[in-house]
Amino acid sequence: MPITLSPINRREFINCSLALGGSVVSTSLMVEGREPVGLDPNRVALLADTHVSADPNQDYPGTKWPGSPVKEGEHEWVNMADCLARTAKSIISLNPRPAHLIINGDCAHSRGIEAEYMEFLRLVEPIRAAGITIHVTIGNHDNREKLWKLLPFLKKEQLGIHAGVIELPHANLVLLDSGRKGILGEKQLNWLAQELDERTDKPALVFGHFNPSPNRGVRPIRGIPDGESLLALLSDRKHVRAYIHGHTHEWQYAQKAHVQIIGQPAVSYYFGKGHAHGWVDMKLGKASADLELRTILPQHKQNGELRKVGLGLSKATPH
Repeated sequence: MPITLSPINRREFINCSLALGGSVVSTSLMVEGREPVGLDPNRVALLADTHVSADPNQDYPGTKWPGSPVKEGEHEWVNMADCLARTAKSIISLNPRPAHLIINGDCAHSRGIEAEYMEFLRLVEPIRAAGITIHVTIGNHDNREKLWKLLPFLKKEQLGIHAGVIELPHANLVLLDSGRKGILGEKQLNWLAQELDERTDKPALVFGHFNPSPNRGVRPIRGIPDGESLLALLSDRKHVRAYIHGHTHEWQYAQKAHVQIIGQPAVSYYFGKGHAHGWVDMKLGKASADLELRTILPQHKQNGELRKVGLGLSKATPH
């Protein structure tokens, strides 16, 4: 199973907030006093690279990296906690709300220290209180052991990896564990092949933190060591429709055979001056998965940008 945070009720939300040392300032996000808000099993909020710091007041210049074309003094800074809080508010305000939310790696800012996860959990409590189930994959800034320590109710994967399948009405979502070094490994690739081959009745969308190939965006980032093996495995199965990743902090698109490769923007900081950051509102239907970019700044020129992934299957496609 992937790391999953189950929804919590209002009492649990308040008690957990106080236990973590925070005030219950987020209860207004639960839309109390209004008519009931539904949960849509065919709607999934896609987040990546929240990079939450132990200090909620910390800002970070994402445009400042070795070789960046941005001049010193012209870097753009963001507050990571504020970005996730805004994202949570945006998602909770939806009606219907997504039944599921996937954070595709790098929940933490540095190396996954306990204080970062304490702050991360505080920020996602309102989402859980809103009835939304959170799924988390592991990125290179994460630390499984520290995350497990704060979430003792989580089940550990019997194969030693945190990977699993979310079965939804119109598609299966497969979550991979690309770990701290971006290596999937033969055991996980074999597991992936088996899971996909057992579920040919519905299209599959595969999620992993790392980009499978060298980044074509603003910042040079190498692909994962077994990226070619992954893409070959996916493209050999006609019901696999997309691989969706984080890590590059950029809203991107590519294609390998029939498999669309979609790069998620970071919720937190971005690498290119003026680039979009935010989350993706995915709506699943019989014919397509519609992915709509929701930027942190509503006035950003890319806000509302839509990408479609075809889901229609003429028949089962056994491997």
